[in-house]
Amino acid sequence: MANLEALISRKTEADTQWKAQRQAERESIVAMQDAGVTEITSNPEAYARYLEMQGDNPTYSAGNIALAMLQNEKATIFGTRERWKTLNRSVIDTEANKGMKIFARSTLGKGYSLSDAYDLSQTQGRELKHFQLQDDTKEMENALATLLNYAVVPVNSDPELDQAAFYDMQEMALYINPNYPDSEAFSAIAAEIAHTRIHAKGYNASYDRQECELDAQSVSYILCRRFGIERDLPDMSRLPELYEGWDAQQRRGALDSIQDISKKIGGSIEQAITPQQRSRAPVNRAAR
Repeated sequence: MANLEALISRKTEADTQWKAQRQAERESIVAMQDAGVTEITSNPEAYARYLEMQGDNPTYSAGNIALAMLQNEKATIFGTRERWKTLNRSVIDTEANKGMKIFARSTLGKGYSLSDAYDLSQTQGRELKHFQLQDDTKEMENALATLLNYAVVPVNSDPELDQAAFYDMQEMALYINPNYPDSEAFSAIAAEIAHTRIHAKGYNASYDRQECELDAQSVSYILCRRFGIERDLPDMSRLPELYEGWDAQQRRGALDSIQDISKKIGGSIEQAITPQQRSRAPVNRAAR
């Protein structure tokens, strides 16, 4: 007769060890994430790399971008097996054990769990779709219209403005010079709309334009990167000063705010410029 008591004891011990190992692994990844976020917000070179990665992976959190940067310095576009499957790509067999650890939404729909993620170079399948907004096109016009919809203040045309766009925090109004090329206008408007959303119609009492300039320009850079629009990197000379005295959680929160704004705007723009699949209407035939 099987010794069920011994079997149950062994299973309980194995389960306890497994949970302890998973917890230790999770704590190790969280520590790595904190280190990555701290490096990003302290080192202008790392911050520039972060902006590129965030632009190429707009739906992933800043914490996951930090993890990918630390685990694979050559990472470009990455995703879990499930994500690659939705893009009609699969992980190459020889790369199956070379994934990066990130936090992905649990398959049970509650919270986030550790998952393996793979760089584009570790996958095969259908070519990825890349957006490339061009001046004087219907797609760019739709993108600009969608972008303007995210302004939370009145938008005014000002041909005499000495720049493409400017958010006046005193008047709480956004002014745009319509005479600039589309790409330059997109870049400038994106940054100024970020300012309007950070200021939140004046409800953000701690808003200071100079203190928030890097965040706003970062939103603009991420959006431009996502849609193939050339623009210079933001001025990062004040980066260490801006984050001085902040702990890892506060730093991650600031980066997540940048990602959240750019993700929402970018998602809407993508919908606006992507041809919609039209379902074929059924043909009404005369009954026989």
